[in-house]
Amino acid sequence: MKIDVNGVTLNYEVVGNGKPLLLVHGNTMDHKCFEKGVEVLKDYYTCYMVDSRGHGESTGVDEYHYDDFVDDYIEFCNKLGLKDIYYYGLSDGGIIGVLMSSKSDIISKMVISGTNTKPDMVKKWLINIIKAMVFFTKDMRMKMMLNEPHISKETLNNVKAKTMVCAGSKDLVLEEDTRFIAENIPGAVLNIMEGEDHTSTVVKSDKFAKNCIKFFEE
Repeated sequence: MKIDVNGVTLNYEVVGNGKPLLLVHGNTMDHKCFEKGVEVLKDYYTCYMVDSRGHGESTGVDEYHYDDFVDDYIEFCNKLGLKDIYYYGLSDGGIIGVLMSSKSDIISKMVISGTNTKPDMVKKWLINIIKAMVFFTKDMRMKMMLNEPHISKETLNNVKAKTMVCAGSKDLVLEEDTRFIAENIPGAVLNIMEGEDHTSTVVKSDKFAKNCIKFFEE
């Protein structure tokens, strides 16, 4: 399905029944990364899987900024009449969720994974790889990661959703940043998943889905 928001056309898929659950993927990914987990989630929730602007089958723009992604998803929810939703965000999806929940009350419960507050809060070798890829490919989506986000303690304090902050013990995001996020979102739960990396609970896995159900149903 397609929907127009903020001058772009977003591609999305809806499956399942129950309370709305919005799932938002990471940079250069698309909604298909959630396919394995949604096979579990669809029995509990109406799952909205969206391709962010410039990803999958959604239309792109010349420059990318997290605030624009946030505005897209808020308008997406408003146009579809979605309120009091559950949310899962991986990597960039986690950043979007934090910013979205800090400026709106659409999300009631949220699980985020592999989320960073600043560009340098990931492993140094990854920053070097991103720089090289941007140089050779001119991918503006990846360039965004070198300059954003800039999530402050105050922004985290303003997150309204009941939140679980997840990361793998082998994540690309520095554990100190994951802990900083969890410590500053009011009432947040921290979940460091032993042996997991940045995407291993999501891509070809339903582990993230089981985490979500456990947290959402508490």
